[in-house]
Amino acid sequence: MGKKRIVKKTEEELLKEREKIETGMRKEINIKSSLKTKDGRIYISSSYNNTLITLTDLHGNVLTWTSAGAIGFKGTKKATPFAASKVAEGICLTAKKLGIQRISVLVKGVGSGRESAIRSLATHGLDIISITDVTPIPHNGCRPPKVRRV
Repeated sequence: MGKKRIVKKTEEELLKEREKIETGMRKEINIKSSLKTKDGRIYISSSYNNTLITLTDLHGNVLTWTSAGAIGFKGTKKATPFAASKVAEGICLTAKKLGIQRISVLVKGVGSGRESAIRSLATHGLDIISITDVTPIPHNGCRPPKVRRV
């Protein structure tokens, strides 16, 4: 197999990566409308495979979004609570840049990143007004299959 080689990144490469991530966030944000209000909504969609977090204003206009895959996690690591907390950390930074301080959180899905994302939002200085679970629940489910005839 041979020896394993650990690649260490220089400070310049790390700065380029950070700039790449920051420029990847939406540039077309209407900053004037977001500066008027200091309130917003954060939608957390947590599945078995990924965690997506969307920041909107009170009217529902998307200001920015990010996911575990967009940050750089691959494969099964996208569905971990650690990845969800890193996604929430990234959203917190952009929310502070936009001047949003108070948020209401709407959580959807059954993934493992639900609680860790909310905890991360709270620890990074955003005031959480409310937490709502909007996971869809079927009333009667799917139609059962026909009876098997032998």
